[in-house]
Amino acid sequence: MDNKFRIDKTAFKATTAREADDHVTEWKDKTPWERLEAAWFLINQVYGTTSKTRLDRTVFSKRER
Repeated sequence: MDNKFRIDKTAFKATTAREADDHVTEWKDKTPWERLEAAWFLINQVYGTTSKTRLDRTVFSKRER
């Protein structure tokens, strides 16, 4: 697992529900590249792959129209 996205459990603090719901502000502070990396990490977590896994092209096929 990539340690880049590991949760720092010492960084948590008690907040109100409104403050906790305001995650947009946190993501606006990140660069587009950091947001893209985080999205790619989450996609890999969902599908159980790693970022170095190549697409299995045997699953997909081309067809003539």
